[in-house]
Amino acid sequence: MLSGPYGSMILADLGAETIKVEPLTGEGTRKLLATDPSNSLDGMGAYYITLNRNKKSVAVDLKTEDGLALFKDLVSNVDIVISNFGAGVPERLGIDYTSLSEVNPRIITCTVSGFGSEGPGSKRPAFDQVAQAMGGGMSITGAGPESMVRAGIPIGDLGGGMFGVMGILAALYERERSGLGQHVDISMLDCQISMLNYMATMHFLSEEDPYPIGNSHFVHVPYNTFHCSDGSIVIAVITDNFWTNLKGVLNCAEFENTKYDTQPGRWEDRDMINARLNELLSFNSCAYWLALFEAQRIPCAPVNTLSQALADTQVLHRNMVVDLKHPNGNSTKGPGNPIKLSRSSDEVFTAAPTLGQHTDEVMTQLLNLSVKQIQQMKDQGIIK
Repeated sequence: MLSGPYGSMILADLGAETIKVEPLTGEGTRKLLATDPSNSLDGMGAYYITLNRNKKSVAVDLKTEDGLALFKDLVSNVDIVISNFGAGVPERLGIDYTSLSEVNPRIITCTVSGFGSEGPGSKRPAFDQVAQAMGGGMSITGAGPESMVRAGIPIGDLGGGMFGVMGILAALYERERSGLGQHVDISMLDCQISMLNYMATMHFLSEEDPYPIGNSHFVHVPYNTFHCSDGSIVIAVITDNFWTNLKGVLNCAEFENTKYDTQPGRWEDRDMINARLNELLSFNSCAYWLALFEAQRIPCAPVNTLSQALADTQVLHRNMVVDLKHPNGNSTKGPGNPIKLSRSSDEVFTAAPTLGQHTDEVMTQLLNLSVKQIQQMKDQGIIK
């Protein structure tokens, strides 16, 4: 529901002409939050209006022979086909890489599924939390061993979309050499395993399973969330120099012990250091402490709410909050494009399309069909 739309949104934001092919009734997430007055705009839910910006909508019934033939005509004129179906569905629909490469040998296909296209678990259904749980990351997220939780953002889904984009771009570059397309097979579970990164290697070395440790770190001290008089901040002391600077700001007698000048000593007394920091910081505001710490280049940050994060001056300077338009002219706001290019840097965000909004345009411009031919297919229930 999210991986494919998110990956194709990234490509669309980067300037790829992106055609969203939907059934005649519309894809399911058009209705998600669409009637929620707090999370929709003129009948478009937050999910749809965000993920489908910069895309064109073409409504085609792929389950009809003529609809499938029309889709393959489109494929002969494009570079990439992304699908987010479960394993085996593209094959059943006849839109898998093997089928489409017969129409266009240069085509690059990408599927994002829960577990990939093959293997003993490939047919299992999966959504974000399933991938997070199976991938191990959930077991190290939370306040402690008894409170394992998923990440607050859907990293299972989002990770699949991001790795899909990487694979597609690599395949495009390789095609410049070989002249041939290929299939990009993305498993959400694979992506979660990849993101374990050095922690997986630590497990193989130690043969131990780590457990959640909240916002603390298994090496660095202090490295945690600390409470001020009006909110929370994080402090990340990862070198002894940062500790020296922190001591200078806080002027705390307990921290003057030379034992704490190096990491092993701080680690040994981490509970005391963390507790004392919470006491000291509670006497003043987040802004007060952040100003002092930033002046000494101590790594720190406020624990922002969404409203605070989306109003941050650095975020706004980077154009990371943009207008998301509705086809009727109204708009709301949403996240921008994090990929900033030095030369081709124009950022455009067109409205998420209504169902079949661009069917006539795409059929005319891409396939050179006449108005009469398009109308005939509409009358036959092939397109909308």
